[in-house]
Amino acid sequence: MKSQISYDFSLPNLPLKANMLPPEAQKKMQCWIRSRHLICSGNFFVFATVDYSAIERFSQCVGALGGTVISVEPIDKIWMGAHRQVILYQARASLHTPCHNLKQYWIKYGGFRSRFDEQI
Repeated sequence: MKSQISYDFSLPNLPLKANMLPPEAQKKMQCWIRSRHLICSGNFFVFATVDYSAIERFSQCVGALGGTVISVEPIDKIWMGAHRQVILYQARASLHTPCHNLKQYWIKYGGFRSRFDEQI
């Protein structure tokens, strides 16, 4: 039996061409680290957002820094206000380039939980 809600998220829809320079991409990713949208999990960067266009900007930043987006998945529906639910997306990216220091920046300013993780 097929679910009534189906998602078709394929990575070819994401822009693969980097439209920005690496310093600008690094600044955007540092901003996402400080706002707890972007966390580091092992060797991967995990980006969580409710805005799909932010996923596209994230893929451009990762491409500009020489990395790749591995997966984009809808992971949950969350409530925004009393009457509206939105889809929470999660993107995983691999950045194994020696020219950036985002992991050290995340150690200094980031956290282990994203802003959308449930607090227990």
